[in-house]
Amino acid sequence: MRQYSPDLTPPWKKPQPVPEVPAEPGLVVEEPGTGFCGAVIRCEAGTVTLEDRFGKHRVFPLEPRGFLLEGKVVTLVRPSSSAPVRPTRTASGSVAVPGARARVARAGRIYVEGRHDAELVEKVWGDDLRIEGVVVEYLEGVDDLPSIVADFAPGPDARLGVLVDHLVPGSKEWRIAEAVTSEHALVVGHPYIDIWEAVKPSSLGIEAWPRVPRGQDWKTGVCRALGWPENTGAAWQRILSGVRSYKDLEPALLGRVEELIDFVTASGDAELR
Repeated sequence: MRQYSPDLTPPWKKPQPVPEVPAEPGLVVEEPGTGFCGAVIRCEAGTVTLEDRFGKHRVFPLEPRGFLLEGKVVTLVRPSSSAPVRPTRTASGSVAVPGARARVARAGRIYVEGRHDAELVEKVWGDDLRIEGVVVEYLEGVDDLPSIVADFAPGPDARLGVLVDHLVPGSKEWRIAEAVTSEHALVVGHPYIDIWEAVKPSSLGIEAWPRVPRGQDWKTGVCRALGWPENTGAAWQRILSGVRSYKDLEPALLGRVEELIDFVTASGDAELR
């Protein structure tokens, strides 16, 4: 007589195996059932504890196919005590330095246009900036940028980096940036109308940033087009909460911020970019 397997499930209906990943401290995962995203801070028999960016802790069972790692389903397992420690990374993608103390602030600074810009830079590059001793300050627009730079008086040991919104050839912002001539000041920018647009739409669950007619306040127009309450402060918090790391930002912003950090932290006798 033929022997038949008691499992009559067709092969194409059987769940595909997923990778097993050690739940090492610092590993950032998402629990899809609740949407809770955080870093592993503790793994005990049968459970794992995650901490989100607000410092909130949640405990979840170590179930098969129970988590998302960079958008892919994985099974978290308790790490072996003999497993090598894998370096964790900051939100900017840099290797984290556990226990590192913030460096005394440099004389150099990075200026950004507004509070939202500063909050986004802090969220993604904050750990890096503290280790490097770089302080980020925000301006209320860049109309007076040449005089602001002159008042700062940048020098070899006090470099100034400036991040400008909508820095495209021929724009008002472009003409203002061109008026800054100090060799110890670097003005760079991204092409977006506002820092909001530097966040990838996919990170917010939208298809694209809407087009807002000229003459209409851009942020208010975005809220209307997306069906969000016309409260730009609340909208920004919604956008900021969708940013977990550099992967949620457009490359046009990433490169410019990294360029400013390199410029401000370079030694006085280093070749200027």
